[in-house]
Amino acid sequence: MARVVVDVMLKPEILDPQGQAVQRALPRLGFDGISDVRQGKRFELEVDGPVDEAALARIHDLAESFLANTVIEDFTIRVEEVAEAVK
Repeated sequence: MARVVVDVMLKPEILDPQGQAVQRALPRLGFDGISDVRQGKRFELEVDGPVDEAALARIHDLAESFLANTVIEDFTIRVEEVAEAVK
């Protein structure tokens, strides 16, 4: 079993009001030195079977058509191996 992670972020040219609100609050909370904050979404997909080129192509189609609004968002896909729990 593998985990495929899809990270979705607003494109750099798109205003991020939530990220700006967090960035403005940080100095008041004692966190200085942060010049920018961008907020995004993370999707973790547990995949049965091998994550081959065909599976990644299907996940790319899923991300492009359902998880991200590609007019205003970019996405990246990466594979993380899932360690099985020992019983």
